[in-house]
Amino acid sequence: MKVAIAGLGAIGLKLAQALDKGVPGLELVAVAARDHAKAASNISGFRAPPRIVPIADLAQADIIVEAAPAAVFEAIARTAIAAGKILVPSSVGALLPRMHLVEEARRTGARIIVPTGALLGLDAVRAAAEGNVSSVTIETRKPPAGLAGAPYLAQHGIDVMQIAKATRVFKGNAFDAAAGFPANVNVAAALALAGIGPARTMVEIWADPGVSRNTHTIRVEADEVRLAMTIENVPSRENPRTGLITPLSVLACLKGLVATLKVGT
Repeated sequence: MKVAIAGLGAIGLKLAQALDKGVPGLELVAVAARDHAKAASNISGFRAPPRIVPIADLAQADIIVEAAPAAVFEAIARTAIAAGKILVPSSVGALLPRMHLVEEARRTGARIIVPTGALLGLDAVRAAAEGNVSSVTIETRKPPAGLAGAPYLAQHGIDVMQIAKATRVFKGNAFDAAAGFPANVNVAAALALAGIGPARTMVEIWADPGVSRNTHTIRVEADEVRLAMTIENVPSRENPRTGLITPLSVLACLKGLVATLKVGT
């Protein structure tokens, strides 16, 4: 299957490098990036450099991976969906306020496949959601630098870089978290989509100078199971909002699309 990647940042470049090394059943054919010259430099040493194309030309591939700033999410998504392709979004938080795209995908025959990303336990959450779930919560703790620049903080005059001890800066549902922290709550968005929906999935976000890793704790209460899970992700040096595991998760997702044996739902 031919793969195109929109964005060559902390996620997209790592994924492109892995695909260029060779993954049976997958071929990287195109990338799109805001800085054309930088993108050309990044892929110059590839064994088979992909073409650098505008977003509109990504649809030449079978699978389009979105790994770009949330501001261009809809343009990338619409390109994939209009052409009936497979969209693998990294900015899952940007999907929550755009669920009309799911209806468009249904009409065109496109598929939207959300990778696990920096989360764990989505298989268990999906299974629990087939029964009766009473509550799903996620508590995210990040070093202050990993939250800096979020619209919610600017709107409420919160300077996280001045925080000296663990401080809860947000509490609400996944819809509101996605709007206020579009670069920080992809994990909460994926959890909401896997479980009981964004309106009922509750989110707490903490700025914590005492942690060096992006930490997410999930709690699920259901008739059939009680889940409590914690994951500590090492932040990317290029982008502290992103965990190093995220591009690996997208790679695993792509491999699952062409695998003879696929483990997990």
